[in-house]
Amino acid sequence: MNNTIEKALLRQKEAERLKKEAALLNAEGEKLDPPDVASASNVETGAVNSDSDSTETAKVNIIEQAYPAVESAKPAEKPDEKSDEKSGEKSVENAQLTSQTFEIDIADLESRGFVSLHSTRSQINEEYREIKRKLLSNAFGALSKTLTNANIIMVTSARPSEGKTFTAINLALSIAAEKDKRVLLVDADVLKPNTLRTLGLKERHGLIEYLLGDVKEIGDVMFGSNIDKLRIIPAGRAHHLSTELLASKAMSDLITEFSTRYPDRVIIIDTPPIIGINESAVLANFAGQAVVVVEEGRSKLSDIQKAVARLNPNMAIGFVVNKSLNSSEQTGYYGYHHYGSDREGEEQPAPKA
Repeated sequence: MNNTIEKALLRQKEAERLKKEAALLNAEGEKLDPPDVASASNVETGAVNSDSDSTETAKVNIIEQAYPAVESAKPAEKPDEKSDEKSGEKSVENAQLTSQTFEIDIADLESRGFVSLHSTRSQINEEYREIKRKLLSNAFGALSKTLTNANIIMVTSARPSEGKTFTAINLALSIAAEKDKRVLLVDADVLKPNTLRTLGLKERHGLIEYLLGDVKEIGDVMFGSNIDKLRIIPAGRAHHLSTELLASKAMSDLITEFSTRYPDRVIIIDTPPIIGINESAVLANFAGQAVVVVEEGRSKLSDIQKAVARLNPNMAIGFVVNKSLNSSEQTGYYGYHHYGSDREGEEQPAPKA
């Protein structure tokens, strides 16, 4: 009898001790859940075995259940300040990148025979006015409804050194002079980029870095210029998978954004020569128009035919004769050619100076 009373008293003391421990834990920041309180009550009334091991188990269970509650009551840890600093540095770096602009030496371009933004009646200005009128009509006129991505114009040639970059830059300069149009010049000649060099500018990150995912936003490689309505995307670094990158979904999505997001924007893409270069054939699937640059006295008819055969037959295809020798009459002409149209093979001479 006495033993039974002693055991009951021991149980009661143990229960009170456990309650005090639980209360102490609660005071640190968390109340016991109802099941935990019930466990303490059961110990107090002797509902658990009188065996000391059972009592010890009950104590451990209560403490284990209480500790997680105390842990959850701790204030949330502050984010790693170093991590925030790195993230901030990256954001600042991106902001600086997108805020950079190209300072184009316009006077130098004019001295080298490019379209002038000041002399409105120079011969080359008049020639490119004639060229761009047809391109803009295709991009925004009635024919645009029959073309996919009509405002995206690729500039190419059959072979290297026929003047495609010269032509692409002049078209961009001439279109930038329009009152209600903007122009984006993309150097997609990723094998031998020449746009920035021709403009007298230093190389920067560009299209390849975006397609690789090194740059997350296309705006980070789209640079403004001191010519208000002209933006430029450089080619970026060389890469052995350039064909695959240009054929990727990322490039397709980018072209879709270019063609639909800005209704007043014309995209001029300087592409590699088309014969024997896979990148040009890939890009031909994205553009709605193609300008094929032909060098007078050098380009072979067979090469021109091969070049046209590699283009998308649903494009509007035009020709610019570059380096014309007959300067006293006309220095170049633009021949408009659209497969399936009634005007197939029609050629329009540039106005005389």
